[in-house]
Amino acid sequence: MTPTVSRLAISLALAACVGGVAQAADPASCATVRMSDPGWSDITSTNAVAGVVLKGLGYGQKVETLGVPVGYQSLANSQIDVFLGNWMPAQTKFREELDAKKAAEVLTQNLAGIRFTLAVPNYVAEAGVKDVKDLAANADKFKREIYGIEPGAPANQNIQSMIDKKDYGLSGWKLVDSSEQGMLSQVQRASRAKDWIVFLGWEPHPMNNMGLTYLSGADEFFGKNFGAAEVFTLARAGYSAECPNAAKFFTQLRFNVEGENQIMAQLADGTDASKAATDWLKANPGVLDGWLAGVTTLDGKPGLEAVKAEIGS
Repeated sequence: MTPTVSRLAISLALAACVGGVAQAADPASCATVRMSDPGWSDITSTNAVAGVVLKGLGYGQKVETLGVPVGYQSLANSQIDVFLGNWMPAQTKFREELDAKKAAEVLTQNLAGIRFTLAVPNYVAEAGVKDVKDLAANADKFKREIYGIEPGAPANQNIQSMIDKKDYGLSGWKLVDSSEQGMLSQVQRASRAKDWIVFLGWEPHPMNNMGLTYLSGADEFFGKNFGAAEVFTLARAGYSAECPNAAKFFTQLRFNVEGENQIMAQLADGTDASKAATDWLKANPGVLDGWLAGVTTLDGKPGLEAVKAEIGS
């Protein structure tokens, strides 16, 4: 091979590499990723982590605080691009509605190995309440109230169905709708006074540090093994085709219970969500290797290097 031909071959190879990277980047219409948060600490945490990574990749992030029903409607209407909080099987109804309309696509399962069902403080469990069928015999101590989260949430609908079902002896009980923080504030007040309270519990969440016991017996409404749940990442229909680079990142973005608990613990201490996420990423930079494999910045540069530079890792 002559020097001229050799130089030409090298130039073509470099051009192909550069061109390949550039082709992986998304169009400008994908520059801002619209996401939703029902006001849950776990989704606030995962949204924050995604936001820090997206910033490093040159994308913007816009998070709307929307109740679950409104969030799903916004996803169906293409007003939201990505939702990291599709809890299953609790949100099966919403998933089925989206699937029937072909209004969303499942990008990945982003969390597994979690529990999601009714819970009581440990001192209540130690007094004999370990199954949902133990509630009725202690109705007066619980003031015939079960504390849930925001109105319209699928979990609240499950609780109301339990109250309505004769099998549990909960006739005359009341579902107390609240926000996540409102519910937990009530649990904390009851715990300090050693009052009896039953409420919706789940992990990951700092509430698990309070000393709680998950109740058995609600498999019909929350699933087997204390509501063993999985969380999925959903995108609006067509998002992967329109924004393949960002979609690739979200497809590879997966969490674990320990990691989310660490971030939420900082939120509970008053740390800003973005700072908590950045601190966690600095302490766990290895997660970026899998999340960003084959992902570029918006303008086509290596994504992993850009994000590490952004977080100072």
